[in-house]
Amino acid sequence: MTTILVTGGTGTLGRQVAARLRTHGHEVRVLSRHARPYGVDLRAGGPELDAALVRVRTVVHCASSPRGGDEEAAEHLLAAARRAGVEHLVYISIVGVDRVPYGYYRAKYAVERRIERSGLGFTILRTTQFHDLLVSLFGTLARSPVIPLPARVFDQPVEVTEVAARLAELALSAPSGRVPDLGGPEVRSLPSLARAYLRATGRRRAITGLPLFGPTYRAFRSGEHLAPERAVGKGTFEEYLGRRFG
Repeated sequence: MTTILVTGGTGTLGRQVAARLRTHGHEVRVLSRHARPYGVDLRAGGPELDAALVRVRTVVHCASSPRGGDEEAAEHLLAAARRAGVEHLVYISIVGVDRVPYGYYRAKYAVERRIERSGLGFTILRTTQFHDLLVSLFGTLARSPVIPLPARVFDQPVEVTEVAARLAELALSAPSGRVPDLGGPEVRSLPSLARAYLRATGRRRAITGLPLFGPTYRAFRSGEHLAPERAVGKGTFEEYLGRRFG
């Protein structure tokens, strides 16, 4: 039985990863700011982080925040992991982090580079966006009578449980470096995804395309965040909506 630490283990992805690892009979420690007994803010580090890593051989790093701090958190985690003798660090990243000049993506890519230079055995998996992120976006936009969406942008949402299963599989294997991306089963226009959301929630809203400008928008419009050649996910957006909204 291996002791595995899951950072961000109370989040959408982390809790699924932790549950899957436990079903394989492994001891799983969940680390997040509010978890007990491993309540640690990775951006601060400290002796609590070292204590959480005692006898840990594998870390699955799911903790992340679009509000910033990922690079600082990674520095603390990597230093503590080296001190603890961690053998394998598995990191979840996003398709396109090296091609889309968006601040959050750039931070994720910087974390990838730090992990590669850390001296630890590592595995990095990039995936497309989760279904629930789109639901959150559409739910916010649907508060108004018209849903404005970036014009000519597509997405490839993936089922979070499939990502969790893949991360658990990687965590129980040897360090593999950067592994093939995991994309959702369909590349869809944002309006078609929004219409599916509206049908599932019984709402009526107009949808309009909003032309945007700048390098980030051009990268999204060019599909730099997509992985059509790695459309290996099975769960569709409609299936997710059916489970969530009945």
